[in-house]
Amino acid sequence: MTFRLAIGQVNPTAGDLVLNSRLVQEGIRKAADARADLVIFPELVICGYPPEDLLIRPSFISGCRETLEVIAGETAEVTAIVGAPVIWDGALRNAAVVLAGGKVAGLVSKTELPNYGVFDEKRYFSPGANGPLVRIGAMTIGVTICEDIWVESGLLDSQVSDGANLLVNISGSPYREGVFEFRREKAASAAKRLGVPFAYCNIVGGQDELIFDGKSFVLDHEGNTVAVMESFAEDFMTIDFPLPGKGRKVARETITATAPSGKKPPAVEKRRKVIDDPDGEVYEALVLGTRDYVQKNGFPGVAVALSGGIDSALTCAIAVDALGADRVSGYLMPSPYSSRGSVEDAQKLADNMGIKTAALPIGEAMEVFDSALANVFAGKKPDVTEENIQARIRGNLMMAISNKMRLLVLTTGNKSETAMGYCTLYGDMAGGLAVIKDLYKVKVYSLARWRNKKAERDLIPRETINKEPSAELRPNQKDTDSLPPYEVLDPILREYIEQDRSTGEIIAMGHDPEIVRRVIRLVDLNEYKRRQGPIGLKITAKAFGRDRRLPITCKYREE
Repeated sequence: MTFRLAIGQVNPTAGDLVLNSRLVQEGIRKAADARADLVIFPELVICGYPPEDLLIRPSFISGCRETLEVIAGETAEVTAIVGAPVIWDGALRNAAVVLAGGKVAGLVSKTELPNYGVFDEKRYFSPGANGPLVRIGAMTIGVTICEDIWVESGLLDSQVSDGANLLVNISGSPYREGVFEFRREKAASAAKRLGVPFAYCNIVGGQDELIFDGKSFVLDHEGNTVAVMESFAEDFMTIDFPLPGKGRKVARETITATAPSGKKPPAVEKRRKVIDDPDGEVYEALVLGTRDYVQKNGFPGVAVALSGGIDSALTCAIAVDALGADRVSGYLMPSPYSSRGSVEDAQKLADNMGIKTAALPIGEAMEVFDSALANVFAGKKPDVTEENIQARIRGNLMMAISNKMRLLVLTTGNKSETAMGYCTLYGDMAGGLAVIKDLYKVKVYSLARWRNKKAERDLIPRETINKEPSAELRPNQKDTDSLPPYEVLDPILREYIEQDRSTGEIIAMGHDPEIVRRVIRLVDLNEYKRRQGPIGLKITAKAFGRDRRLPITCKYREE
């Protein structure tokens, strides 16, 4: 005899109780057809994650409760554990709700509420205590929610000592580079130490700037990986565990459900190959984040300004892979300073991608601005102001196209430029989603080469990858006129932004003191720009925006 667990790795949408309910109900039916004893779904799957200030609205919490009651009607043949916000003991809890026998049978509350980085759970929820175990037939299950297993609190140890034979964790863990191994190692350490199998169920999908990679997994009692579910895609799996022997007592309150009787069909047990190519993993994350942001917000397609440079080329490639060529429109907006090669490279990219394009030269618009401002600017030499006007003309054109065609404008700025303020407010920063905002420039090149390798041809033109980067806002302009070489700049930025290293610490790592001080000064000064830019997809440990929050008006400076 065995105990059969089903895992529903689904892609919910924040606030869409109807859609989220359907996803869970479909998973419960699959689990019942597979004669599963228990099916688990991710953290806060009912409301979508993160729901943010929707949790403050009483009507929303009531709607979540009503949705749970409806879903419970599907559990006559299988027990389900579903993540939802629930009022319990007079407080709002982040809960793993147990649905069994057609009703809400009980819940386990999250005990460890994260309040760092992108998480604000203490703003909304009250922590639970070490809650009940779940008893289904001969199997006793310890249930935790996401952060509960990352903190060394003894929660898992107490569940096992009180009789748990299986540990499950339902999670809403956002993607960042290398996070799968962190999760797996944490869970494997617990499984091996406690001698019980461990099942982890994570959300998949994009939600605003966050990307959830899925990659739910199951470990045996020695911490070995038994099965891994799909990366960046919905998935469903059943897996069998041997029933525990007799004689072990359960020493705490339990939520009890009945196991289904009858012969079981073979389990749908999956061992997936985890993406072990760091560039491929990041690229697939950006594709999923772009696709879900566009589709969940109802845009028919996207618009990308194509300059012939590497950033717009990579953004375009991601958009085409996310949405298909027919939903991506490219716009070439050359100025008198645009090189012939850049225009040709932009068109070659569009042809390779199979997208439609339109050309909107901005030379005449530049003349109109020069004429309009001539009296005000009389006696002043041309400077960065005129360069920024070019970017703002392009930004206005792109937003006009967005308004008329209902297309979402994808901005193309990378993390290196955004950090240093090497971008124009209301110009190239104008748009709805910054796809590569969390990619350092060196990583942009790496992903472009990866995409070409996957295509087995120069999908992104070789000339685009090989040429020296330039904004082309003045004659013979190069990025290195304003910035250190990206190979020098990016490591400094990573240490300052993601590791919060001080000036002295970064210099002590061997970086040029003058460059370090200049870089940190520019990062600090340009917080006001970043605050006004579009949201961007998060893939690093600390992204600009929800992750990193600093005052704009600030007199503190690193020395």
